[in-house]
This record gives sequence, C-alpha cells and structure tokens, in this order.
Amino acid sequence: MPDHALSGFRARPIPAELAERYEAAGWWTRDTIGDLLVRGLRAAPDAEFRVHSSVRPWSGAFRDVELVARRLAGGLRARGVGPGDVVAFQLPNWMEAAAVFWASAFLGAAVVPIVHFYGRKEVGYILDSVRPRVFVGAERFGRTEFRDDLCADVPIVGVVGRDFEDLLAAEPLPDPLPGTARTDPDAPALIAFTSGTTRDPKGVVHSHRTLGCEARQLARDLYPPDRGRQLTAAPVGHFIGMVNAVLIPVLDGTPVNLADVWDPAEALRLMKDDGLTVGGGATYFVTSLLDHPDFTPGHLAHMRYAGLGGSSVPAAVTTRLADLGITVFRSYGSTEHPSITGSRHTAPEAKRLFTDGDPLPGVEVRLDGDGEILSRGPDLCVGYTDPALTEAAFDGEGWYRTGDIGELDDDGYLTITDRKADVIIRGGENISAPEVEDLLLGMPGVAEVAVVSAPDARLGEHAAAVVRPRPGERAPTLEEIGAHLEKAGLARQKWPEEMREVADFPRTASGKIQKFVLRRDIAAHE
Repeated sequence: MPDHALSGFRARPIPAELAERYEAAGWWTRDTIGDLLVRGLRAAPDAEFRVHSSVRPWSGAFRDVELVARRLAGGLRARGVGPGDVVAFQLPNWMEAAAVFWASAFLGAAVVPIVHFYGRKEVGYILDSVRPRVFVGAERFGRTEFRDDLCADVPIVGVVGRDFEDLLAAEPLPDPLPGTARTDPDAPALIAFTSGTTRDPKGVVHSHRTLGCEARQLARDLYPPDRGRQLTAAPVGHFIGMVNAVLIPVLDGTPVNLADVWDPAEALRLMKDDGLTVGGGATYFVTSLLDHPDFTPGHLAHMRYAGLGGSSVPAAVTTRLADLGITVFRSYGSTEHPSITGSRHTAPEAKRLFTDGDPLPGVEVRLDGDGEILSRGPDLCVGYTDPALTEAAFDGEGWYRTGDIGELDDDGYLTITDRKADVIIRGGENISAPEVEDLLLGMPGVAEVAVVSAPDARLGEHAAAVVRPRPGERAPTLEEIGAHLEKAGLARQKWPEEMREVADFPRTASGKIQKFVLRRDIAAHE
C-alpha cells in the first residue's frame, strides 16, 4: 500500500442513481487520464508545443514532450513509483510541467500541481498533507528558489535546472505498462490545493472520471471550435490552468503555447508576429492588453472571443469588450466544481454579458433559503483530503455547498451576487482571509484585523487589511505588513494591497465583524 495521505482516502458518498445517470449519458467513462492522453497524442503527434520564456524557452511538438514524459515515467517506475502513488510538482509554465503531468498519468499516479509562486508556508503544508513519493521543482524562478529542506521527507526529488534529467530513463516507458493492473477510473487522479475559508489550503481530490469529464466538457461544450492558437499564461500549478494548458489541447489536437510570466507587451507582440490569440481567463488578462500602449485595433483580429471567469466579472468590462466586437461569454465554477455554469458563445448577448451562464451538461444548480448556490454534477470533485471538510461541504444526495450567493432568472441563467465564503479572488487566485488574518494578528500593536476584498481594476479584487490597533498604539504600515508576511513565508500574491485603520468594526449583535459592511465601504471610497 502506498505510504501517503491518499492511502486511506475515502471519496464522498455518491448516490447510485447519480452514478448510473452519469455513466448512461457518457459523462463518466472507464477512461483514465492516461487513456485520454495516449489517444490524443497518437492522433496529433506533430502538434506544436512552445514555451515563450526569457529564462527557459522551448520549442517542439507533442511527440517531443511525450518522449520526455515517457522517459520520466520509466525512470520513476524503476524507482518503484506506480498506480496509487502521489507525484507533486511546483513549476512555472514550462515543458517539464507537462512532462510531469503526462508521466504521472501514464503511471496511474495522482498528481499534485502547486502554484509556482507559493511560498514555503503553503508548500510545506501541501507536502506534509499529501506526503508524495516524488517532488519536482524549479531551481530558481523569479523570487522563488528551490529549498532542499522542504523536501527532506520526499523519497524522490528532481529540480529543473539542476538534476531533473537524472530522473529520466534511457528508454521510454511503453504503453500499456507491462505487468501492471489497470488503474481504477474512480481512483484519485489529481489533488489541487486551493485557498478558501480554512486557514490552510484545502486539498481537492478529483478522480479520473471527474477530471476527464471536465476536460471533455470544456473542449466540447464551452470553448469555441475556431478559437485559434491560444496563448496560455494562467499557471499550470493551478487546476484550471493545467487542464487548459496541457490536457484539453491534447484532446483537441490543438497547439500549445505557454507563457511563464504574463507580460502584456510580449503577448501583443506574439499576437502580431506569431498569430497567437488570447481568449480570456481572469479579466486581467484581457484588460491589461486593451490598456497597454502597444495595443492597436489590429490586435482585435486575435481577440475574437473572451471567455471570462475565475474572478468577479464587472459588467463594465463585458460591455467594453462587446463594444470592440469581441464575443464575450462568462462561466462560473471552482476547484471543487470546475464548470458549474457557462454561457456558450452563441447564447443571446444579454445572457453572455450580464449573467454567469446556465448549468453545463449534467450539472444541477439550486439555491437554498439564504440564496447560497448548491451544485452537483459529473465534474464535481470526489472530496477533500481532510474528511472533516468533505463532511461539511457535501450532503448525502451529492450536493456541494459553494459558499457563493446567486440568483437564477426565468431561463435558468445564474448570476453571482455575493460571496458567503471568506475568500478573496485576486486575478483568479483564491486568498484565504483567515490565513492572512492569523498572521497579521501576530504583529505588534494589532488588536483586531479583518481582511476583505477590495475592487481592483486590473485583477477584479485584491486583499485589503482593516486594522483596529491596540489602545495607545499605532496600526502597522502597509510596508510593515509586507515585511511581516514575507518573513512568515506567505506568497506575495496574498499580501494585502491596501490598509485601513478603524477605531472599531461594524458588528452583529453577537459581536461578529460584519465584513459585508467593510467591503461595501471600501468599494464606495474607491
């Protein structure tokens, strides 16, 4: 039995009636992620695969990446890695990230992608939670540098830029694996860590069935077939970034073009010189292009579509894009339930611009008495690594409590109106307010603190710290807050980007801070 956190993992109960329905409709199949990759790679071995990077550029075809992946799979198998084991990686959008994901799928191992900018606090917690057999990291990228001490308990470690090639076998792993039992499609395929209402990241477990359903659903039902050669800058360490970057293109046989940093000037150059397109994501990816001094009307030919999601989508942004002739469509989901609703690019314009879409195939949505959105569907995760979180978030009928508040119109289109969960979504990346608050409470002079979302023209939202200082003491400056959080090892993207001081907080009758009032007041003064 593999010695890791998933050895005793128990998926949430899924009603037999739901499982039978998902299988009958073809949303769930017996395919593993390895099966999907093998078929896709055989169908389009010469498809383009490029990494646009100033530090580690790469250019080749699917067949070249597959060779690295199969050599890596062979090297790991020789070291005893196989079905049921856990492989973690923290890499930028480089070729090696695809190779690790594909190799894990070929082996039937569960993969754990870690966002490349996570600091030692988050990475240490994730590795302790899943206890992987393998970890692959980058020697250095931006402010992040590989730390051997974080991986002291990981049996197999490879560092891109240092010794990653030592893990590669001379001969690629054949398919199928000789002498190996077939991987169970209900087994964990991916564990994605996401911030939310808990103080530490939550480990979301997807099976081969749920992940495969999500990839097929996006490719078939939501993404326009004529979307062109996409430039992907969303981090592959993030669940949906990885699916979009190195899984869906293989299913479609479409080119992969990755960027390891988001540089609007470089993106505009690639659009002009290489004919690449930018098709959306968090609103920042689109608006940063439109607002850049290098943007010209000629770039609009490479921005036919804008599929927006991953953070709040202001109506001012969708109407601005539509006025430029860009076909906008919105979607709503989470790491737990990736594609709950979405507007097709062919939907009526009012639905595409002003709602978050209607339920995707197989997905059901309902609102409870408080307006909280409950969802279930074939792409819903099978639970958390922490069974207590699983018990709290899912009921016996398969419904998931999203923590978001919404409204359904007469046509079944959903609009998100508020957030019940204590989380800020900055450019598509979740920030746990309690996690940041706990660290700030350790600062001198801080009596009480609330971290809430504030409007951000580029990123949708950013974190704002509202501080009540101790009597006779001063509140810390934003610079002091940053220095404190850096020392704590918290990823820079989670740091508050504004600070407000208050004599006291608005409270409920029981004394609880009314964060919705703080959010409203901050928005009114922006």
